[in-house]
Amino acid sequence: MTEFHEENKLLQQKDLFSQIASRYDLVNHLMTGWQDDRWRRVAVRKLDLPPKGLLLDIGSGNGQIVKEIGQKYPDCTCVAADLTVAMMIVGQNNKFPIQVNWTAADAGLLPFQEGTFDGVISGFLVRNLEDIMIGLKNQYRILKTGGRIAILDTTKPPKHILAPIIRFYMTTVIPFIGNIFTGNKKAYAYLNKSTVGFLRAEELAAYLAAVGFRKVAYQQFAFGMITVHWGEK
Repeated sequence: MTEFHEENKLLQQKDLFSQIASRYDLVNHLMTGWQDDRWRRVAVRKLDLPPKGLLLDIGSGNGQIVKEIGQKYPDCTCVAADLTVAMMIVGQNNKFPIQVNWTAADAGLLPFQEGTFDGVISGFLVRNLEDIMIGLKNQYRILKTGGRIAILDTTKPPKHILAPIIRFYMTTVIPFIGNIFTGNKKAYAYLNKSTVGFLRAEELAAYLAAVGFRKVAYQQFAFGMITVHWGEK
């Protein structure tokens, strides 16, 4: 039953992101006031890749993180992996300043050998994993010793005076914007639901430490709605 449930959820996610692939980046920019690019740059800097490093961008989607990687590490090689072929097709039509190898891959079962990559990064992926620990263990496994992980994702915001406004924005404004530009309100309602049901920043940091990552730290943005985590194997 569990295996069927996990497979069904993966199929639902692939279908959802396939439907919004062509407008996904535009809506992200609109929802964040174009701050999402700045958050990606922060995550990319935390990788601290060596010269000519090999990097995995898991859940790469349309390749927005790859663009930032090319600016920061122009001599690296990037493997961009995603389950949703429609998202990668959009990405392959973009021009990138570095060599990019596109491949279909499941974050919960990465098809790479142990100790392959100097860094692994993801943007808005981890909260969608069926089993977060398995996903993080996979990323730990494929890193070289000393390799670094960087995670950009939404996190459950802390309780403070702006909490009602944040909740209104997430439950009402985001689905409204998503519906206008993609015609798919359901998809953006799901994205909100996945955030509300996700971990707080300190909880995800504890998961990273439990997997074995050292020097785990994080930086928050947008009143705690967005967090960049990083750590080292």
